[in-house]
Amino acid sequence: MVLGNYKTVVSARSTDKEILKGAQDGGIVTTLFAYALDEDIIDGAIVAAPSRSKPWRGHWDIWRAEPRVVTTRQELLASQKTGYNICPMVTPVKDAVRMHGLDRVGVVGVPCQIQGFRKAQLYPIAMRDVPDKLALVLGIFCMEVFPYQSIVQLVEDHLGKKIDSVKKMEVGKGKFTVRTERGETASIPLKDTHKYEQPGCHVCLDYVANLADISSGSVGSPDGWSTVFVRSKKGEQIWNEAMTAGMFETKPMDQVKPGLDIVKKLATEKITKNRKTLDSRATFGVGKGLRNPYLNL
Repeated sequence: MVLGNYKTVVSARSTDKEILKGAQDGGIVTTLFAYALDEDIIDGAIVAAPSRSKPWRGHWDIWRAEPRVVTTRQELLASQKTGYNICPMVTPVKDAVRMHGLDRVGVVGVPCQIQGFRKAQLYPIAMRDVPDKLALVLGIFCMEVFPYQSIVQLVEDHLGKKIDSVKKMEVGKGKFTVRTERGETASIPLKDTHKYEQPGCHVCLDYVANLADISSGSVGSPDGWSTVFVRSKKGEQIWNEAMTAGMFETKPMDQVKPGLDIVKKLATEKITKNRKTLDSRATFGVGKGLRNPYLNL
């Protein structure tokens, strides 16, 4: 099943005006983490935040993401927006547990990272004391991501905008789009961005973060809303409690456009395309007449 197992799927957005002001779409992840912090479900969360360790041309670049442990609403709000560049999210779980002393950690990531979190729970090699500390796992839809320098080239070389002038980045309707602080918009067709993608993305068969407790993305929902899959028993409990608390407003997926069909379409396209890559890689070094020199056959 291309959309994975799930208990509920809805179109949703946060009811928190402060969160919506800085949200990428419906503010789902930020609102869930904020609720979980307020209700003592988690002690902190690992999020992708603007880098504070590597200045870019003399100033801090908000689009160079790095993982950060946040424990307050203020820190959480400072980490909003989506940047589409690689940000390692799995290893910092050890820091959250061992350095920050968190017993219940919220994590968010793209599908491959969610797989990493789940593997760490099943096989905690070099992850001692970590598996039982993951209290809420949130996933984000993802077709592909880019190295940071690729983002810079796309924005500055192809779109003609300074990276530090960009207010928002979006992927949708077949385009990579940036919006600047001055209200300017520039786009490039996604087909022109493929050569900049992280190569590892070409073997991923998950578009909607199947293994998350709750996963979300803009695809399928109207502008300003997000499509939300509630997947696990834990995710269902937290989602229902957040709904009861009035944290979200929702609409049935069959009552919004473009609806669930476009999510299925993109998920199928990713799986089909990347299976071809996997099949191709499986043939490396295989052929008639080849022999293994180490076996002397």
